[in-house]
Amino acid sequence: MEVYTVTVATGTSEYSGTNNYIFVTLVGEKGESERTLLDNPGLDFCRGAVDQYKVTSHSPLGSLILVRLEKQRYWVEDNWFCRYVTVEPPGGDKVLTFPCYQWFVGDVKVEMREGTAKTLKDDSVLQLLMHRKTELQERQRTYRWTTWAPDIPRCIDAKTEADLPQDARFENEKRSDFEYSLQYKLAIRFGKSWNDLDDFKRIFWKLKSPIAEYCMEHWKEDWLFGYQCLNGSNPRMIQRCKKLPEKFPVIPDMVQRSMPPRTNLEKELKAGNIYLLDYAIMDGIPTNTIKGKPQYIAAPLCLLYQHPDEGLIPIAIQLEQSPGQDSPIFLPKDPPLAWLLAKMWVRHSEFQVFQLLSHLLRTHLVVEVICVATLRQLPAVHPVYKLLAPHLRYTLEINCRGRTQLISPNGIFKRVRPCKTLFRIRIFFICLIYLTRNCCSYQDLNFITVSLSILNELSTLLAVTIFTSTAQHAATNNGQFDWCAWVPNTPCTMRQPPPTDKEAVTMDMIMATLPDVSQSCVQMAITWHLGRAQPDAIPLGQYTEEHFSEGQALELIDKFRTELKEIESHILSQNEGLELQYLYLLPSRIENSITI
Repeated sequence: MEVYTVTVATGTSEYSGTNNYIFVTLVGEKGESERTLLDNPGLDFCRGAVDQYKVTSHSPLGSLILVRLEKQRYWVEDNWFCRYVTVEPPGGDKVLTFPCYQWFVGDVKVEMREGTAKTLKDDSVLQLLMHRKTELQERQRTYRWTTWAPDIPRCIDAKTEADLPQDARFENEKRSDFEYSLQYKLAIRFGKSWNDLDDFKRIFWKLKSPIAEYCMEHWKEDWLFGYQCLNGSNPRMIQRCKKLPEKFPVIPDMVQRSMPPRTNLEKELKAGNIYLLDYAIMDGIPTNTIKGKPQYIAAPLCLLYQHPDEGLIPIAIQLEQSPGQDSPIFLPKDPPLAWLLAKMWVRHSEFQVFQLLSHLLRTHLVVEVICVATLRQLPAVHPVYKLLAPHLRYTLEINCRGRTQLISPNGIFKRVRPCKTLFRIRIFFICLIYLTRNCCSYQDLNFITVSLSILNELSTLLAVTIFTSTAQHAATNNGQFDWCAWVPNTPCTMRQPPPTDKEAVTMDMIMATLPDVSQSCVQMAITWHLGRAQPDAIPLGQYTEEHFSEGQALELIDKFRTELKEIESHILSQNEGLELQYLYLLPSRIENSITI
């Protein structure tokens, strides 16, 4: 008689425990153990419990290859989340860990492999090969592709988050926090225009942050406009300009007053001190109608100058892509209200591009494609699955919620919308080094249909994936309340067309153009809801689910964490004493996956 010691760990989130029957069978190369009901005196499988049992076999099982868990309904259906199972063979041999991290829903049977990462070529046992095949067949039935709208990446086939499998859903605590926060803040809705700019303070009394307050005080200043091009939520638009585009006919005399006396536009272009924001992607986009009233967009060009004393400042703005009498070039020397409104229009375009392209498309939707492909093509034992799994947590549900609640035809954005770089690079290369080291630990990584002949290409692909789902998302997401809460600084919509006459701009025109009370409340509420730190956030490099069990991989994870701590210290030292600190990319503030 062989006696094995089996330990079963239940999940720690709310409702992870169960009162249903749980059975275990140990599967070895030479046979199977008794199918054993796991039942100790008292309560088993409570939330967070780690329960131990004895499992017997009438004959030696040989090397253990699988653990089979079964859940059967007792009185009422009661889902269960299993974290892992460990097995201590007879004679005190090495304890084996079988990662699970799955929900058991209904009467279900799940087989788990030992935690050492294995590629296809590492498996020769027929039963393990069949387990790989069966696991992927089941996943491909569960996680299906669909096209939500033309010309955007394919996504998970789920009309709402309720259609997702339980393993892809928010845990109950996050679901409650998410829904309460969203509904509570959106209850503040009115429906008229503001009278003057100070009126925006009426929704600014409770939801605020130090940077948002600073923005409220200084948003009209040109240097803060330029600062946001580099340190705001979308530092991707700005580019050095060596030659002015023909569609933006700025002549030196126009901008000379923005420069020191001994220089001019030509010299500064050659010196590399002139930069351009070009929102050509906005040109020709159909506008939205909100409550029967048309909204407006522009496709501005904005020229900026790196002033030796004042920093990066805007020096010329054209609100359309084609110059002409109805598309004048606005300058800092123009009437103050005209220059202010021109900057507002640039910031409005920035809001559109930042939210839809930099944030939604280039992080959320791109990572969703990788998430679905990973679930459909890689078994849980594969090293690449183990690497990516922590960085895909909650992404499917947050994207489903985004499609149904935010960007759908009746979503929240329909109500309000017309339609630091060095730190990011440092974090990217740390991710790349970590992935390269880890990939080199495994001999065969030929797991996808596209041939990746060079290990460096695979390492770069995985580093980009992890970087996008962590640091890149944090850079675009975490600061949106700071820079959008003061609505005039980054208006979500514009209710009047762009001005065509500099001299005709009045405060009444500005107030009629900016978002109304209702739209402003929604903008503030949504950016707070989406940009705030999540209560259950898992920081970059921390793993609550231990998918790897081999020592070499665990050592690499520890080294990765050490390097992230060094980056954190460097960022803090670089920010020390600064009036405006850039802390969005502190590793401790970067979430391990896209969860919001």
